[in-house]
Amino acid sequence: MSRVLLIEDHHTVREGLRIALTRQGHAVDAVDSGERGLAHLSSAPADVVVLDLMLPGMDGFEVCRRIRASQDLPIIMLTARDDDMDVVAGLEAGADDYVVKPVQARVLEARIRAVLRRGNARAAEPAAVEKHADLSIDRAALVVRKGGEPVGLAPTELRLLLELSATPGRVHSRQQLLEAVWDQGYLGDSRLVDACVQRLRAKIEDDTTAPVYVQTVRGFGYRFGPL
Repeated sequence: MSRVLLIEDHHTVREGLRIALTRQGHAVDAVDSGERGLAHLSSAPADVVVLDLMLPGMDGFEVCRRIRASQDLPIIMLTARDDDMDVVAGLEAGADDYVVKPVQARVLEARIRAVLRRGNARAAEPAAVEKHADLSIDRAALVVRKGGEPVGLAPTELRLLLELSATPGRVHSRQQLLEAVWDQGYLGDSRLVDACVQRLRAKIEDDTTAPVYVQTVRGFGYRFGPL
């Protein structure tokens, strides 16, 4: 059973999602503000956070940033519209996925299961620690180090790095990465890939304007270096 923290200020929406997700086998804690959500996380663990962006007081973007600063658990944001600015800002704040309102409980539940599968994924065959310049990747333990120091990666960031680094030098299109790192249901939404690449670069690159590890191949996609 997974534990879901639902942060949503609209009572009807909150209760409807809480009941629906509980029926699907999740243990759901529901709160009505970002402040209460952060306080809850400090005392009770969660496997995934479902976070409304438009909250009173502290908005969802700031809540997302604060969660991501201290924890690597998956975050799914709820946005009122499929707006590029809202979606990209939420993804750049650290969200792993998004669902557009009005929320269908079955869609949200499928996204929750997807992010949990990605977070719990393990390599089929444990391999030795890979060395790429000053970056090391332990696929068996799912530990990444830079210059010998651990790098804290959110589940989707780790999955993206594992996918790219499995074949150094190979160019992956955004669609290929969507299918491998997210799933087949994300056709065409390159915003997920681009935002995740930005967050990953901020953690593993010395200079994000001249990336060594996650390189852009203009017009095609991304590849992993150094070559």
